Amino acid sequence: MAEDIERTEAEALLETRRELGPASDRELVESFADRIEKAVEDRVDERLRRRGRPDEPTPYAGAPSGGDRGRQFALGVVSLVAGIPLTIVPMVATDGGLPAVVIAWLGIVGVNVAHAASINGPRRRRDEYRDAYRDDRRR
Repeated sequence: MAEDIERTEAEALLETRRELGPASDRELVESFADRIEKAVEDRVDERLRRRGRPDEPTPYAGAPSGGDRGRQFALGVVSLVAGIPLTIVPMVATDGGLPAVVIAWLGIVGVNVAHAASINGPRRRRDEYRDAYRDDRRR
């Protein structure tokens, strides 16, 4: 099972700090932080093994669900369908309809980008932080 960090160990760390003085604070804190990180990693690994999926990360609250992906796809389809008349009408009804078409399509693109960012943004940032953390741990 995971290496457990007990209260007595934290108390021993504080006592050691009192004995050695503030000059050794950095080393003591780094050592204790490493032990805590190892204990957390061991617990997470154990929990994943019990679930039967040792290589998959646990889902988090901001992860896009199937419903989010479906809504994103539906918004894309509706945007394309709405874009057809928004393109045809200004081009046929006026001589200089190109600026109106460009503005309409920029609005459609803006809505789709904002929706996609609201679904995918937190996940992408979380993955970048996780990868950076793993790289730091390997060094």
